[in-house]
Amino acid sequence: MVKNFEDLQQVSKENVETTLKAFGALSKQGQAIAVEITDYSKKAFEDGTAAFEKLLGVKSLDKAIEVQTEYAKTAYEAFVAEATKIGALYSDFAKEAYKPFETALAKTK
Repeated sequence: MVKNFEDLQQVSKENVETTLKAFGALSKQGQAIAVEITDYSKKAFEDGTAAFEKLLGVKSLDKAIEVQTEYAKTAYEAFVAEATKIGALYSDFAKEAYKPFETALAKTK
């Protein structure tokens, strides 16, 4: 009876440690994602403001269309690059969150 109780305590302790490791990884990765999104948002706002200021200074319709087209192209390229980067961060997020549980499952086999 005492042996079973000690085994149960050990398993509980290991489960708590595994969960804490997973939450630590989630917190770290979550912060990295938040920082990346914040940086992108700030850059996108600055780029949009600069394009708007540039647009206010044009004197012809052709130049206005050129400025708008240039901005749309660079904004799209920046968005695609950022989406790729964020996707990779989320992938790493999932891998890191699963690692502690993967180790715990390997011990049970």
